[in-house]
Amino acid sequence: MNKSLLGYHALALLVVAIWGVTFVCTKVLISAGLQPAQIFAIRFVMAYAGIWALCLVRRRGEDGKQAVKLFSKSALDEAIFVFLGITGGSFYFLTENTALAYTQACNVSFLVCSAPLFTALFTLVFKRFSHGRIARGLEDIRLGWPLGIGTLLALGGMALVVFERQSLQLSPKGDLFAIGAAVCWGLYSIFMAQMTSEYGAVFATRKVFFYGLLTIIPFLLGGDSATVLAALSQPSVILNLLFLGLVASLFCFILWNKVMSRLGNFTTTNYVYLNPFFTLITSMIFLGERMTLLSVIGSLSIVFGVILSGRK
Repeated sequence: MNKSLLGYHALALLVVAIWGVTFVCTKVLISAGLQPAQIFAIRFVMAYAGIWALCLVRRRGEDGKQAVKLFSKSALDEAIFVFLGITGGSFYFLTENTALAYTQACNVSFLVCSAPLFTALFTLVFKRFSHGRIARGLEDIRLGWPLGIGTLLALGGMALVVFERQSLQLSPKGDLFAIGAAVCWGLYSIFMAQMTSEYGAVFATRKVFFYGLLTIIPFLLGGDSATVLAALSQPSVILNLLFLGLVASLFCFILWNKVMSRLGNFTTTNYVYLNPFFTLITSMIFLGERMTLLSVIGSLSIVFGVILSGRK
């Protein structure tokens, strides 16, 4: 490991540890009556307000005259940020939060940790069939036996986790939503590293927050405001939302995007496979969740498959 990049690896581990806890926080909020889209909107409104405050402070610290940049350099780049706002914002959290409404937090976390596998596959496709600066900004991934066997292990593990629930006569809907979240994060990861390198972590993260909030609006229509107000009267709900909005979103997104710009999209995303272990510990302590033998086997298969597919 390059010693000059050791600090960025440590930051990636810190972010993943925090994100592992967010599954439990979100589960608590759903139990309190908040809907998946509402949880995302509230946490990202806080994060968006926080990042604008950071932009204004940085501007004052420089010369106080230069306006904060609002738009990217081209219509294509702006369209890419819209895509990132959807895949890393609204659709990712909508699928992840919806999954948590149907299944255990540890199940969702283990399935979402397959994101590096999708990142690898999407990177291979984009490197093969696309051209231009986005393709040049992607890491070089070789198609070989580690990726092939790792993919089969991860897919087999996902099948065990999903279809094992049918033996309990529970719908695998939550597990499928979790896989959808992993696909979204895989798509987000292949573009975000390059955009952060070009525009900086704060600007790129601010754009993701904005377009994430913009594209979640249709899912908020018709929501029960009385339920939201009742939930917000609970101190535990407020604390969990503050943690999700300011720590897990504002702080962690900026750090993660900065780390991706230095370590690369695939190398950084590989840290996601550690996410479930932090979720498992906190969910067992605070939610009393347990995993069946088949779920454990499937989850370990996912993790080892992702690790193997990530070998250089």
